Amino acid sequence: MTRTSLRRGTGTIQLPLTRGSPSPGSAPVVRRRLDGVNLGELGDFLKKRRDRIRPSDVGLPSGPRRRVPGLRREEVAQLTGASVDYYIELERGGGAQPSEQMLAALSRALRLTRDERDHLYALAGRPLPLRGGSAAHVHPGMLDLLDRLSGTPAQVITDLHVTLVQNDLAVALLGPKVPDSGMRASFVHRWFTDPGSRALYPEEDHAHHAWTFVADLRAAVARRDPDDPEARELVDDLTRRSAEFADLWSRHDIAVRRDERKRLVHPELGTIEVNCLNLVSEDCRQRLLWFTPAVGTDSADKLDFLGVLGTQALAPDRS
Repeated sequence: MTRTSLRRGTGTIQLPLTRGSPSPGSAPVVRRRLDGVNLGELGDFLKKRRDRIRPSDVGLPSGPRRRVPGLRREEVAQLTGASVDYYIELERGGGAQPSEQMLAALSRALRLTRDERDHLYALAGRPLPLRGGSAAHVHPGMLDLLDRLSGTPAQVITDLHVTLVQNDLAVALLGPKVPDSGMRASFVHRWFTDPGSRALYPEEDHAHHAWTFVADLRAAVARRDPDDPEARELVDDLTRRSAEFADLWSRHDIAVRRDERKRLVHPELGTIEVNCLNLVSEDCRQRLLWFTPAVGTDSADKLDFLGVLGTQALAPDRS
């Protein structure tokens, strides 16, 4: 085999010249190699991981006729929010260097272990995300549980209240997670810096939620390393920008949020009273939250209607 190279920017496009010609209608496989990026190996790795995942593993119907042992490429694209053409090109070793957000979505869709996730980032030439950031790794077992909770709103968040992944009903109830990274990805940060974020709760409940957010955050910060940059930056910024937060933080109150009854305000359905239940990971860095209707209310009917109403009326800051 011989190769010819084309220079483009800082990288090199490797065009393998193989014996024979491609069949009519088929495109030649183009392997790109950028500085610090091995898209050819990345594409092979994605294909092997895709082949081992069954549709039922990720909440998809198996269907009677399947010509591949694992997921179809279009199914991976659906799970990651990418276009089918983009994912096909990525698996072929072409296209552009995938973003950190796309790598996080691929890790979750393909149920990668932490070691596999780290390998994926290395092949893509991307630094590993912060453990508590919006691209943090979610344990495959927690994702499996999330898939099984298809009939109730559920999501996985970090100990700093960054939403990592949601099911459709959680998006319909709370709104999609914000696309921001850094401190603004934390709902606690938005709670004290963006008044619009408080529309999720009735105004008369705001003082209670502000206190519980801070008491829970102090417990989370204490569990982390004293020099943890992510936690320190979050607390320092909130202390500087919000007098309310600074006052609550100075009280040193501790109250880990576990099971809680709360009222949520939906723009179409009004107030919905729910039980918010938690399953905490072993290192306490992530929580699986799910919401059930409070007994003695009309919330069960409203939650049932969420699947019909969908996400048409929601803004992305209600996570």
